[in-house]
Amino acid sequence: MNRDRHRIDQYGTGRRMVGVAACLLLFLVTGNLRAQTQTQTQARSSVTAPDSIATRVMACTTCHGERGQGSGDDYYPRLAGKPARYLYNQLIAFRDGQRKYAPMTYLLEYLPDAYLQEMAQYFAAQQTPFPSLPRPDVGPEVMALGKKLTLEGDPARHIPSCVACHGASLTGVSPDIPGLLGLHAKYISAQLGASRYGARVTAKPNCMQKITILLNDADISAAAAYLSSLPSPLNPAPATEGSLKLALTCQSSDAR
Repeated sequence: MNRDRHRIDQYGTGRRMVGVAACLLLFLVTGNLRAQTQTQTQARSSVTAPDSIATRVMACTTCHGERGQGSGDDYYPRLAGKPARYLYNQLIAFRDGQRKYAPMTYLLEYLPDAYLQEMAQYFAAQQTPFPSLPRPDVGPEVMALGKKLTLEGDPARHIPSCVACHGASLTGVSPDIPGLLGLHAKYISAQLGASRYGARVTAKPNCMQKITILLNDADISAAAAYLSSLPSPLNPAPATEGSLKLALTCQSSDAR
């Protein structure tokens, strides 16, 4: 009987010692994990991004490409190399509600004019290769109409050509007429339609709406298809101010 009790006491003592060891091991492991977590948190909190315009526009590059070169998405346009004042006017329009796209408005609604000017100048200065776009799946008659509207317009309907305002190389004209190359057909079509129906408005006299209300659906589809099919320009820079006699004279630079 005494021998059995002694064995039970030894067994109980052993279990208590194992329990104490397990608690001690758990304490050590937990302490190490806590210390590692604190170290990692401190390391993360100690990293700060440089205060530069390249850092500030990182929210833009998610959709428009690291340097504004555009993306594979049909509706996120190329920004790189476009005239600075054009880009600035569009940022103002999104911020103030003339152009309506909720994510853009959300990003810009509290930014001051000076900040938007810096952003516009940053992307205007970027020189990046043009994207390789898929060839539009349209017939030759559609492409022919698009080419005619782009290069000649339609005088019978008082529609000026695209080159008459956007330059012979379609790379835009400084300081505020954008280039039309490197853009997806669906994006071009959407913007022409938005201008025609008043969803994309600018300050009066709103030149593009004067033109787009003269276009029908077939015109818009054809022009968008032809423009998106054109190769990258040899010189992507916009034409200099005053180098082109515009088809329409707009009294406000914001009106394009």
